[in-house]
Amino acid sequence: MSDSFSELASNLASVAKSFHARGWLLGTSGNLSAVVQRDPLQLAMSPSGIDKGELTSEQVLAIDENARVVSQHGGKPSDESLLHIRVVKERGAGAVLHTHSVWNTILSDLHASEGGVTIEGYEMLKGLQGVRTHEHSEWLPIIDNSQDMPSLAELVGKTLDEHKAAHGFLLRRHGLYSWGDTLAQARRHIEILEFLLETMGRTYVITPGVRRSKDGFGNNS
Repeated sequence: MSDSFSELASNLASVAKSFHARGWLLGTSGNLSAVVQRDPLQLAMSPSGIDKGELTSEQVLAIDENARVVSQHGGKPSDESLLHIRVVKERGAGAVLHTHSVWNTILSDLHASEGGVTIEGYEMLKGLQGVRTHEHSEWLPIIDNSQDMPSLAELVGKTLDEHKAAHGFLLRRHGLYSWGDTLAQARRHIEILEFLLETMGRTYVITPGVRRSKDGFGNNS
């Protein structure tokens, strides 16, 4: 493989270990990708069924725009590779990262009936590309999860087209997707959004009257 692939594979393995240590990629959950080349499209992609805390650069696969493995070594690409490919095409992203933290999973279910999560007023929002003030209002769309990946990829594409300013989206009861022009930027976006989602979730738990309902959460009215 090319030097660029080798470097990206090494960096993806490093990010995976970091996210695993933070509790965002436990077990075999989550997946990570970075663009190796755009024409024809090729991604460095984490394989399916691998503990991300133990991911090595040698296990990272090269896949084409149809999610077919084009690298020499074995391994099965993540079932969600089509979602990564769709984000890359829709956003022109250089990397796409998907985490399964406790807080993003909880809030993806808690806010599902609203179609998304509004995050506003936090200084950390300024860590998102293009955001200049804490007064920014970030909308994270929530998409119902599905095992039909081609259909889910189409829904992801439609959602991204409808919410062009979004820096990420949530799959209900599943996890967070975010991206960036580079792997470093995508990593930063995940860190920012995970911080904000955890902050909101902890606020719901400790602040009386915030989103209370029969199951412990709901509107604050």
